[in-house]
Amino acid sequence: MIQRRWIGAVAGWLTGIGFAPLAWAFGGSGARIWLPHAVTTTAPEIDRLFYLILWITGIAFVLVQATLLLFLVRYRKQPGRPATYTHGNYLVEVIWTVVPTLILVGLTVQSQKVWARVRGTPPPPQMEVEVTGEQFAWNIRYAGADGMLNTADDITTLNQLHLPVNETILIHLKSKDVLHSFFVPQFRMKQDAVPGLTTRMWLKAVEGGNFEIVCAELCGLGHYRMRGFLVVEPRETFEAWLVQTQAEQST
Repeated sequence: MIQRRWIGAVAGWLTGIGFAPLAWAFGGSGARIWLPHAVTTTAPEIDRLFYLILWITGIAFVLVQATLLLFLVRYRKQPGRPATYTHGNYLVEVIWTVVPTLILVGLTVQSQKVWARVRGTPPPPQMEVEVTGEQFAWNIRYAGADGMLNTADDITTLNQLHLPVNETILIHLKSKDVLHSFFVPQFRMKQDAVPGLTTRMWLKAVEGGNFEIVCAELCGLGHYRMRGFLVVEPRETFEAWLVQTQAEQST
């Protein structure tokens, strides 16, 4: 009786720690509470892949630990019972080789689809912005009246990135000095800014709001204070802000 209670308690503990992350991720009512709220068109695809992998690894963990527990109890040392030696089981070995292989191949195919969507050829942009990291700030550059970046009429800001909602934005990411990493959790966007290299990334925010841009790469003593502020707003509000910023820049 004691042995059964002990086995039940351990099995319950293993099940709990295996599925607790899943319960935390989806919440009691099925709501996602693990990751920050997603506000871009590509974020849900990344989230679905994340939770798919979480389910698979969580179930695999419980099965492996439960099997380990079963073998510890069933084949424990007992007086008068000699050890049994076995060469193995061909069928079992095939199963535990083929099943993980199929799962990994499936995840590879699915991951490639998501990667191609997020990091592949970007759709035609409605606006382009240049973001340059430096110790310890984000320099933002918008095209002026000529519609071209890096010309005399460009509009520049420091740590202030405003974007219109429901529009495809192409960001040209650069670094002025050392390695930085442009990270906005709600966008599921994290990209290294490498000196001497321009990296392109695109996004389309479907909700307005205020977000924080952080540097996710240790870039020096002031790394902790390298952050910017990202505002997603209607096109009219964005245009008004851009005009005001250009007027302030001209004075």
